[in-house]
This record gives sequence, C-alpha cells and structure tokens, in this order.
Amino acid sequence: MRFALALVATAAALSLPVQAQTTGSYTWTGYGSGGGVGGSTNCSSYKMKIDVTVSGTTVKGLFQQQGRPQRHFEATADANGAFRTKAQVGDGGVMDVRGTINAATAGVVLDGYCKFDAKLKKI
Repeated sequence: MRFALALVATAAALSLPVQAQTTGSYTWTGYGSGGGVGGSTNCSSYKMKIDVTVSGTTVKGLFQQQGRPQRHFEATADANGAFRTKAQVGDGGVMDVRGTINAATAGVVLDGYCKFDAKLKKI
C-alpha cells in the first residue's frame, strides 16, 4: 500500500507544469537583429544590456542601449514563467517585452524600434 501511495504521489508531482523560477537574477549583453522601424538597417550595431530579477511571479527588468538612458519593465509571470508587458522608451515610444524564465529556460525579447532576443544567463 505504501508503495502505491508513493507511486501516485510521484506521478502527480511529475505531471505538474514547470513552475516559474522563484528567485534569481539574470543578465545578457548583445546586439539587435532584424530591420528596425522604418526599415532601419542599424539594429545589428545597437548594443543592449538587459538585467532581469525574478522573485516568485514578479519579474523586473532593466535594459540599456549603449549611449542611451536606462529603461525598465515590470511584469507578472504565469505558472510556466511566461510574461508579457510593455516598456516605455524615449520620445513616447514603446517596446513590447515578452519572455519566459523557469527551471528549463531563461529568455526575454524586447521588440520595438529594433528586436533584441536575449538568452539570459543566471548570475
């Protein structure tokens, strides 16, 4: 009987969805990709640093393009660690922010005047 209960408990635990990372800090530095707003071809020369902190379901990020002011975003992650929000940038512009941070993956995409696809590293 104990074996059967242990087997059921193990099966139930394995069938749960991947939970969001409960705490951690992540970073990425890299360059933009793709064509920018208005067909700009400069995106691949724009260097961006992104730092993200996760505490439970709260996701807070700071990002800064080289030579520009630092910006931020805040979001709430779902049970799988996925989140989506918008970040204000200069001159009333907005960047779409989406990502997933959990035990299996850590990434965020900033998409606006250029696209920055960050594969985050835990620090």
